[in-house]
Amino acid sequence: MTQQPASLHPAVAKSLASWHQMIEKNDLSELRTIVHPDATFRSPMAINSYKSADAVILALTTVITVFENFAYHRQFVTDDGLNVVLEFSANVGEKLLKGADFVRFDEDGKIIEFEVMIRPLSGLQALGQEMGKRLGHVLPEYKVKP
Repeated sequence: MTQQPASLHPAVAKSLASWHQMIEKNDLSELRTIVHPDATFRSPMAINSYKSADAVILALTTVITVFENFAYHRQFVTDDGLNVVLEFSANVGEKLLKGADFVRFDEDGKIIEFEVMIRPLSGLQALGQEMGKRLGHVLPEYKVKP
């Protein structure tokens, strides 16, 4: 017996389609429309998360300017249709990296958590260095204290 693949919750499907359109156009100006005000961003460089839509939007709109040759390859959906894993690849300068975006949505299709994991270490270090230059003075104010 084969198992049917999980399908997206309808509101999530709509938001995810918007996300992919924004990525394709390299324009995240409408990102706030799909992010919950109390969303959390989990960086591959930090153990503590960043809290608020502003933090999520700041991180994502910045990283899209750092990545070169960004592309999604595969998508995985949880049984409830509210969680998605998006496998991607990109370059940061000469460093190639692979990663996964773990995105959790609420029933209204709003992103409530966006977590990123990246390998190899050399690609993560290149990304961290570039993001630090651009956001090192701003992003820490959103960090959740342990």
